[in-house]
Formats: sequence, C-alpha cells, structure tokens
Amino acid sequence: MADDPAANLSKILQAPSYRVAYKDVDFLVQPEMRAARIELELLKPELYFQQNGVRSTIVVFGSTRIVEPAEAQRQLDDAERAAAGSPNDPRLRREVVLAKQIRERAHYYTAAREFAHLVSMACQGPSPRDYVIVTGGGPGIMEAANRGAYDAGAKSIGLNIRLPHEQQPNPYITPNLCFQFHYFAIRKLHFVLRAKALVAFPGGIGTLDEIFDALALRQNGRMQAIPIILFGREYWRRVIDFQFLADQGTIDDEDLDLIHYAETATEAWDIIQRWGDGQQKTTKTQDRELKLTLDQPVEPTGK
Repeated sequence: MADDPAANLSKILQAPSYRVAYKDVDFLVQPEMRAARIELELLKPELYFQQNGVRSTIVVFGSTRIVEPAEAQRQLDDAERAAAGSPNDPRLRREVVLAKQIRERAHYYTAAREFAHLVSMACQGPSPRDYVIVTGGGPGIMEAANRGAYDAGAKSIGLNIRLPHEQQPNPYITPNLCFQFHYFAIRKLHFVLRAKALVAFPGGIGTLDEIFDALALRQNGRMQAIPIILFGREYWRRVIDFQFLADQGTIDDEDLDLIHYAETATEAWDIIQRWGDGQQKTTKTQDRELKLTLDQPVEPTGK
C-alpha cells in the first residue's frame, strides 16, 4: 500500500536527490565528481591570492624534522637520557646518533627564518604583493620560513596536504592564506604558478620530490625561468651527484646551470636578485629585437 501524500512528501524532502548539489557532501565525494573537486582545489586558492594581492612568490622547502637549535638540543638531551637508562638498546643508541645529526643541522632552521625575514622586509608592501613566502605549511624548515615572514609583519602562505598522519599547519602562516589540499598535483601546481624562485633547505623524500618536479619542468621549458637554489652545498652534493649524471651523459652539461647553491640567507637572496635583474635585461633585449624586426620594411616577393 502506497504512503499517503503527506508521508511521501516528507520522504521527498529528506531524499539525497533533493539536496542542493553544492551543499551535498555525499554527492561531491563520489568518484564521478573527481574532476569537479580538482577544479575547486585549483580555484579556491586562486581567489584568495587575488583578494590578498599575491602576485608572485618564493617557494621554500625543507625537512619537517629540522627544528630550532634550542629544541634540537632538548631532543638530544632526551635521547641521551633514554639511552643511558638502557645502554644495551641499539634502537636508543641510534636515536642519539640521529638527534646529534638534527642538532648539527638546526642552524638551517635559523637560516630559513632569516631568509624569509630578509625577503619579506625587502619586497612585501601593500597590494600587489611580490615574493610572498610560500611553504608546505608544516613544521621544521617550513615553520621557520613562515615564521621569518611573520617576524617581519608580512603575509606568507601555507599549502598544507592531507596525510595519513594528521599534520597541523604551523602557527606562523597568514590565516586566510593557509589551504588544505587533498590532491598533491594541484598543490604542486600552486607552488609553481607564481614562483620567482625555489629555495630547498636540507630535507628528505618530500623535499627531493619538489626539487625534481621543478628541475624537470625547467629542463623541459614547461614553467617560467626561475633560480632553483639548494641551501647547503655539502649536504646536497652528497645527496644528489648532478655532475655524475652529466658525466654519464644522462643530462646535458647545461642542465647543471639550473642549480645554484647558497650557504647563507644573504647569498640566497643575492642569487634571486641577480637572476631577476638578468631576466629583466633579457626581456628588454627581446622586446627591442622584436621591435627592430617589426620596423624593418617587408621586401616584395613578386615582380
């Protein structure tokens, strides 16, 4: 027996099909809606960047595990105390070794903070804003870079990503410029769209992933010309032997010119400034050559 009209109307109003589409989360998370979700992840940050006058960025990557010096020393002290309590535990001895490595690299946290502060003080004024620091939004080196901009009273961006182990954004990002992504590909796109430079501090697989993405795009001319700066020559030359790749013929010698090295915040900033000046001169030369070509009279091709 069919429901009476009043009962049937109640079912109609409660049915998932009757929800307004853009408010229907169950509908939006279906596999068939993936293209729409990707478009939304692309568009949402774009609108916020426009509202905040973000015209160009400098990307900073690096390990989430490199912390400020005081915290690195605290972690080492904790590891040594634990190992002293169980001197025959190889895992605890290993923790001491790793904690010493982190302490030795804690100065990179300070350098990343100094670099971001230097850039933000030099470049960021009222809208439009150029050379805005953008990071992955997490702890470690990313926190240091956002913190440097925060110290300068400047805006900075965090592009957070949903991970199996929940990651909170660091507390130094400009609140309305912190985004959470589901799709790595769209997050990567936003890293490079406005980039004027990429600075990579010592890091692991995630940092390597972003470096090689940028190098592949630059090598193949699929993004704007930017300097890719590896901070800490000794570290990076042990991690990646680019010269070996060139000597094996698997990359061109000219590809080595895509990579720059820096040891201090000032040195990294100088590389970016020189690169920007060089790009402006190249653009002016190209514009002048184009004008001369257009001004030349066209020779008649027929009698």
